[in-house]
Amino acid sequence: MDGPAGRLLLAVCWAAAEAKVLPPPSNLDYSFIQICTLNWTWSPPENVSHSCGLEYSSDIVIDEVPQDKREWSKSRFRVTETFLNEEMRFRVRSECKYDNASEPSQWVETSLRPKGIPGTAAVDLSCIWHNLEYMACTWRPGEKASSDTNYTLFYWFNGLKNHKKCNNYSMHQEIFGCAFNFSFPKVTSTYPAIRILIKDDSEEIRPLCASKNPTTLVKPATPRQVTLSKSNDEIYVEWSESDTFPENCLFYEVVYHNGDKDTAQKIKVESNYTSIPSVDPNSKYIFKVRAKPKPECYSSKLYSDWSEEKSIGEKVDSTFYFVLIIIIPLTVALSTIILLVYLKRLKILILPPIPDPREILKRMFGEQNEDSQSCAKDDSVNAYDRLVKEEEIHSLVITETPECANAEKQNR
Repeated sequence: MDGPAGRLLLAVCWAAAEAKVLPPPSNLDYSFIQICTLNWTWSPPENVSHSCGLEYSSDIVIDEVPQDKREWSKSRFRVTETFLNEEMRFRVRSECKYDNASEPSQWVETSLRPKGIPGTAAVDLSCIWHNLEYMACTWRPGEKASSDTNYTLFYWFNGLKNHKKCNNYSMHQEIFGCAFNFSFPKVTSTYPAIRILIKDDSEEIRPLCASKNPTTLVKPATPRQVTLSKSNDEIYVEWSESDTFPENCLFYEVVYHNGDKDTAQKIKVESNYTSIPSVDPNSKYIFKVRAKPKPECYSSKLYSDWSEEKSIGEKVDSTFYFVLIIIIPLTVALSTIILLVYLKRLKILILPPIPDPREILKRMFGEQNEDSQSCAKDDSVNAYDRLVKEEEIHSLVITETPECANAEKQNR
C-alpha cells in the first residue's frame, strides 16, 4: 500500500511495536505491624528507565469486591487495615508517570484467608465515645459460636506503642460489652482511627477486625445542674458545661412546654444558658436540655441523653374548678334536704298537734265497754273453773274415804 495511508499505517504499526509493557513488581508480601494493621511490601521491577517516573498502583479486594481504595505511590509499601473474618486480596502493578509509551504491568497479588469456622465471628459491633473520656463497645456472638465462647477485645491507635486489652466486660441479654479509657489532648485537631480486634482463644472462633473513626462516635455527657429562675415575665435557664470538650465544640437543645407536650417548643443555643421571654405568669413551665457536638469539631450525630426535667411556676388546675362546680350544688341540695327534715321534726317537738276531743271520748268509752265485756267473760270463765276444781276435790275425798275405813278395820 503506497501513499499517505500506507505511511500512516506503517507508523502506527511501528509505534505499537515500540510500545512495551512494564515488568511487574516482585516479592509481594505482608506482615502485621499491629492488630488489624498490615504492611504490604514488594520489590521494584527490573530494567525500568528512571525517566519514566515509576509509580505503583495498589488496590484491595474483599470477597471479590473491589473496595475503591486504589492508591498511587512511589513507595514500595502500603499500610492498610485488615479484615480477618473475610478473604482479603491485595494487588499491585507498575506504571510510568511520564512515559506514555510504556503500558502498566500486569497485576501481582496475594491474599490473606480467614481462619476459624464461618459464622463464629462477633457481629453487630457498635462503639460510643462517651464524653471524650471512655469508649464502650457492644457486640453479639456469631450465630454458629458456642454458648461458652469467651470473646476478648483488643484496641490500638496510632500513638499507642502496643495494643491494649479491654478488661471491663459485661453481658446483658446475650449482648457482650466492654468499656475502656480513651482520650486525646483537647488541643488536637486530628484523631487517628482506632483498630478493634475481637477474638477468642480457640482457633475455631473466627476473629473480627474493625476500624472506627472516633470523631463519628462522640456522645456528650448529659447536661446537669439545670437551674431555673424567673423575673417578671421571663424565665432564665442555665446548666453546667462539660469540661472534657474543647471550647465552642458543643451546642444545646432546650425543650420546654407548659403542660402540653404536643405544643413543646425547641430552641438551639451555643452557650450553657438561655432565656424565655413573654411567658404566662399563671402557667407552670417544664424544661429539659441535651447536648450535641458541633460538626466543625466532630463528625458525630449522637446527642447526649436528656437532662432531668425541671419546672418553675404553678399552673392552676382546671379540674379543681370543675370539681367545685359539681360538688357545691350537690352539697347545697343535700344540706337543704337535711335542714328541711330537721326543721319538721323540731316543729313537731315544739308545737305538737292538738288532739280532737271527740276522738278522745270515743276512745275512752270504747275502752270501758271492752273492759266490762272482758271482765264478764273472765267472771264466767272463773266460775266454771271453780266448779271443775270443786268436783275434782270432792271426787278425791270420796275415793280416799274407803281406804281409811279399811285401815281402821285391819287395826281392829
